[in-house]
Amino acid sequence: MSGLTYAQAGVNIDAGNALVERIKPHARRTERAGTMAGLGGFGALFDLRAAGYQDPILVAATDGVGTKLRIAIETGHLDGVGIDLVAMCVNDLVCQGAEPLLFLDYFATGKLEVEEAARVIAGIAEGCARSGCALVGGETAEMPGMYHGGDFDLAGFAVGAMERGQDLPRGVAEGDILLGLVSDGVHSNGFSLVRRVAEVAGLDWDAASPFGGGTLGQALLTPTRLYVKPALAAIRAGGVHALAHITGGGLTENLPRVLPEGLGATIDLGAWRLPPVFAWLGEAGGIAEAEMLKTFNSGIGMVLVVAPDRAEAVARLLMEAGETVVPLGAVTTGQGVTYKGALA
Repeated sequence: MSGLTYAQAGVNIDAGNALVERIKPHARRTERAGTMAGLGGFGALFDLRAAGYQDPILVAATDGVGTKLRIAIETGHLDGVGIDLVAMCVNDLVCQGAEPLLFLDYFATGKLEVEEAARVIAGIAEGCARSGCALVGGETAEMPGMYHGGDFDLAGFAVGAMERGQDLPRGVAEGDILLGLVSDGVHSNGFSLVRRVAEVAGLDWDAASPFGGGTLGQALLTPTRLYVKPALAAIRAGGVHALAHITGGGLTENLPRVLPEGLGATIDLGAWRLPPVFAWLGEAGGIAEAEMLKTFNSGIGMVLVVAPDRAEAVARLLMEAGETVVPLGAVTTGQGVTYKGALA
């Protein structure tokens, strides 16, 4: 009688090896100055001096995609969630003033399906390429009994760098101008509430989207916007005192994180139009405005805090880089975020 094997227990090492071979070309196209080795080692090497840094400070960030994955799994639309994973990490790094340099992913599932995993990791590589960040490694874990059916989970880990003394926020003062960069939709936060709204509305993911083209599932899976390259260009141009990535907690919770004690912010809600997806969520779910602003990005995915005499030049630079820029308001004395007007 032959003994049990790992494959009989539900773990296919050959599938894992096949996946590594499939994703090597995707990782190679993300190589940048400083990358020292390809996939396959026990760790990833990176040369900060080759990347152009003299006295660097490292910055690290980690995140996941959240329950947006539930929609991706149920619809089979997997190509964009890798971009979400990268964006949730690197958009945070740039808020510290750091340039993202390298990225590692963690993909966990009950049964590894090479084709599906390869699509997800191709999306991760795409997000890295758009951010100037090298995909240097990761981990694929096949864990039968922990995940069921086609379920999987994703986590990401990004490392960036900046020269000593260049960290943000720095120099935020009363009168600084708030410049908002529009989002590409819900991004990757608040999806437990999004899924609840769809349930209350009686809509399946393959129903026609009530706020745009395609199906509801496809519309909601629009990837998180990557702000890295325009934000870094704005920082290097001078005058940017802080950046806030508008994720879970919305404008209400995220903007105060970059404001010093004794300073708050005033935002004009009439400065931009609420994108259709948020108008639908608010109406279909009966969600109060305060809850919308504390749960979703509501159309603003990143906020730059800029010196008044640099606001016009920074806004122009961002628009030339392809961003839609909204003057939201200003830094004021006080605490927290004060809103004027109403979302419309």
